[in-house]
Amino acid sequence: FSILGEIVVNEVNFVRKCIATDTSQYDLWGKLVCTNFKISFITDDPMPLQKFHYKNLLLGEHDVPLTCIEQIVTVNDTKRKQKVLGPNQKLKFNPTELIIYCKDFRIVRFRFDEAGPESAKKVCLAIAHYSQPTDLQLLFAFEYVGEIYHNPAKKVNGIDPGGGGGGIGSASGQQTPLFETYSDWDREIKRTGASEWRVCSVNEGYMISTCLPEYFVVPSSLADQDLKLYSYSFIGRRMPLWSWNHPNGSALVRMANIKDVLQQRRIDQRICNAITRSHPLRSDVYKSDLDKCLPNIQEIQAAHTKLKQLCVNEPFEETEEKWLSSLENTHWLEYIRSFLKHSAELVYMMECKHVSVVLQEEEGRDLSCLTASLIQVMLDPYFRTIVGFQSLIQKEWVMAGYQFLDRCNHLKRSDKESPLFLMFLDCVWQLLEQYPAAFEFSEMYLTILYDSARISLFGTFLFNCPHQRVKESTEFAISKNIQLGDEKGLRFPCVWDWSLQFTSRDRLAPCVQNGAVKTFKRSKKNYSSTLRGVPPALKNGIISEQEFLPRRNSLILKLKPDFLQQTEGQSNSMEQYFRDWFAKPVDLHGVLLPRISGTQIKLWKLCYFRWVPEAQINHGGFITAFHKVSLLADEVDMLNRNLRQYKSNSTLQGNCSELDQSRMYFRANSLNDTSGAPDFLSSSFPFSPVGNLCRRSILGTPLSKFLSGAKIWLSTETLANED
Repeated sequence: FSILGEIVVNEVNFVRKCIATDTSQYDLWGKLVCTNFKISFITDDPMPLQKFHYKNLLLGEHDVPLTCIEQIVTVNDTKRKQKVLGPNQKLKFNPTELIIYCKDFRIVRFRFDEAGPESAKKVCLAIAHYSQPTDLQLLFAFEYVGEIYHNPAKKVNGIDPGGGGGGIGSASGQQTPLFETYSDWDREIKRTGASEWRVCSVNEGYMISTCLPEYFVVPSSLADQDLKLYSYSFIGRRMPLWSWNHPNGSALVRMANIKDVLQQRRIDQRICNAITRSHPLRSDVYKSDLDKCLPNIQEIQAAHTKLKQLCVNEPFEETEEKWLSSLENTHWLEYIRSFLKHSAELVYMMECKHVSVVLQEEEGRDLSCLTASLIQVMLDPYFRTIVGFQSLIQKEWVMAGYQFLDRCNHLKRSDKESPLFLMFLDCVWQLLEQYPAAFEFSEMYLTILYDSARISLFGTFLFNCPHQRVKESTEFAISKNIQLGDEKGLRFPCVWDWSLQFTSRDRLAPCVQNGAVKTFKRSKKNYSSTLRGVPPALKNGIISEQEFLPRRNSLILKLKPDFLQQTEGQSNSMEQYFRDWFAKPVDLHGVLLPRISGTQIKLWKLCYFRWVPEAQINHGGFITAFHKVSLLADEVDMLNRNLRQYKSNSTLQGNCSELDQSRMYFRANSLNDTSGAPDFLSSSFPFSPVGNLCRRSILGTPLSKFLSGAKIWLSTETLANED
């Protein structure tokens, strides 16, 4: 265990890792280890059917970070007992089996038939104890950072904690702005041309609000004294926060509710007047009350729980016939559509009506994080680059006080858990799926980013706000006799330092769906619907009237555009804006609008199905086609290099160095490379579900057809009719 500060707390030998429920043929034998960072299964057995796994430098193929564990179930077969283990509970029976349910939809199962019963019990209790810490400072990041400060020469993979890092797969090495300093905010003001806005330092030392960043942007016409005065009227003293400026001068602003009812109208008017004065056209302000028009955090959590139940817990054989209706009943895709639709409406207000938009929410640190981020992804192509997207998350989530500790439930005791960050990544995935060439990154990047929120080494997604990081880490430093000097709290490793997790080659993989290392871009393509009878999108998504008509035997009724029911006049102009936009070719460096009809909002299969062996399509998925394109592009590069060598009579050594600089993730062995697709390519690339609990094959079932994107059947009767 090479991570600084990681120690083994318990282990047991002669453990069997179960690969399938109906046979032990493929099970692995080895040692189950619990450390203060992860659980690990160490085996000398070759993985059955295992072709490929994505190598994470922090986690092996059988490892699960402690913060990724959701539930621990111990079982005794002979006594027919089972128990969900809490952090300080006793276990009155010797377990014969351990089942671990993970937050990323994995299920891992171990058998202790040959292991010592007391040793098995101890390791189960250790996993329960260390995966459910009672205090924030017991999370592994504190242990690691404490070791770093006591041993400054030692670093994980040679990386200092706390840096912004470059983008994953980023060739430029450009640093991600963390928005912890005055200068980062000032640069963003200049980048967006927000000349009537200024960086405010009134919250330095968190003197006004502990859930705001030390620096943020406000209208130039608002004086610091006014801000201090107004702050008392806002929930959490969260004064209005500027997020972004449109080139036409419209601003995007986030604001908590005003709790002082008597002062509400007066303060609200003054804030709106200041925002109006910051607009070059002195345009009105459009306020959107997110609490009234979007699902709340409890509804989102309930939808996620149902989605997990559907994708993981329910046996496929029991749900296959009603799988699609069950998916609809989770409301997950419905909520995705709600966020995309509302964000697109607000894009219209800024882009077409030239008005500033204020996102109002009770505390201003949940729904507004998601909505503000989506609006900027749709409007600003910078946020569709890797470094830009990372800076967006820093600005709108980390620094704006999104409560990662509570919402991700790192301490396993929060009743405030809600996967808003995952929902945001899913919304971005919907846009990425519809306009792949508009993004520098792929769905693989989004999935890895989601996984990184479950690794307790990084400080990025560990705290409820920047002040909590400073307060908790300062207390920890004092308790460990660490000298901070002028630093404001300890510096934790930053998730944007991707070299902590991946080799330089593997850091290119999250960009493969967009071609080579950033330069080889996929061309725009038509997407066939998962529903039969819907033609590929034409003219950027608009389908002409005659093509709304269903084909013979189609399950789809006549479709209608699905945007915006508001006041009649506004609705008409808004609908016209969307119709005009969809009728033109997409400007990949301009505004992006989502297609939100029922056929266009899809389930993010790579994220939710990658650990389900039954759902994997061997030699299937987009990656198989990309592999062929990649080899072809690499052959073209090889021909170009050979031509340059022929013309310049360069040495063989020079040519070899050029060969090593291939832009492609998959490389051709030679010209006219006829080798087939590697065995490790599947629909869950770069992840391998092998080693996680299997149930039974779903080949030929309606769910299998859904996964392959072919058709959707409502019942086996329909299936028989189709055949």
